[in-house]
Amino acid sequence: MQLVLNTPGAYLRIRDGCFHIKVEDESKLLSPKKVESILISSAVKLSSAALQMAVEHNIDVVFLDKHGNPFGRLWHAKLGSTTRIRRGQLVASTSAEGLAYALRWVQQKLENQIEFLTTLANKRPGKQEQLGVYISQIQVIRDKLTDFDIKSMNAADALRGLEGTAGRIYFEALSFIQPEQFPFQGRSRQPAKDEFNCILNYCYGVLYGLVERACMLSGLEPYLGFFHADNYNKKSLVFDLIEPYRIWAEETTVYLFSQRQVKKELFDKIQNGLTLNKEGKQVVIAAFNERLDTAIRHKGRNITRRNIIQFDCQTFAQELLKIDLEREPETE
Repeated sequence: MQLVLNTPGAYLRIRDGCFHIKVEDESKLLSPKKVESILISSAVKLSSAALQMAVEHNIDVVFLDKHGNPFGRLWHAKLGSTTRIRRGQLVASTSAEGLAYALRWVQQKLENQIEFLTTLANKRPGKQEQLGVYISQIQVIRDKLTDFDIKSMNAADALRGLEGTAGRIYFEALSFIQPEQFPFQGRSRQPAKDEFNCILNYCYGVLYGLVERACMLSGLEPYLGFFHADNYNKKSLVFDLIEPYRIWAEETTVYLFSQRQVKKELFDKIQNGLTLNKEGKQVVIAAFNERLDTAIRHKGRNITRRNIIQFDCQTFAQELLKIDLEREPETE
């Protein structure tokens, strides 16, 4: 399970070999064997013994800013896997092979978008026709990816262009179905300009933390990606790998609005935007955790969405182990 500490003044320490969590007048004990990660998004008190126990049990401790973006994490000092995985990752990053992986993740992202919009259209007869137009436009881009030449000149830029166009159409479709009292006119970050972006950004932030954890546990290098540009301190591989899983954050956000669980009182105004307040974060994280901890069929087995990320990263690491590290570098 994921332990979320988002109440100022909450306390985390150890008692009887368990985490002892105290929030205001309530306290409880939790076995470390039941905790996969600890999310901290407020000013809380942490004992060094509690942090040590988290590290010893391979529990990810993630610190989130007010927008839900991870700004720090506590992790053990050991690599936890063979360096050969990262060497294979490096070789792939300098060849078309890396872009082939990225293409696969983008294709899955577009399939997810099409499937989700189709589900939404089937439940909204009055908006079905227009949603069908958006779906068709994304399908055209998806079909172009089927024959995409990853070895062509400027292939990475071309792939980014197609992905970006599909994303614009997709969010336009989500904007089309938003309730009138909560308009969404496109993506905005830091700060979010509207309630939809507030929730979506927060869910994405949690998702980034899960993907990075899966990278670390699988022996992957989070900063060495294939598709997103390398920049100072940018976890490019996390940005690459997250693409197929973004849909869970988007589904959570849309359904929170459609199920009328979103109220204006869940948000605080800040300079140039909005942010989720304590109550808002509780509503969002509860809904997102429920979705992440629900099992679905994935590659022939029933597995929770949360564990799918780890499963896929380990599978990907195994693929990288098969790369011939001594092969000749590719030429243009």
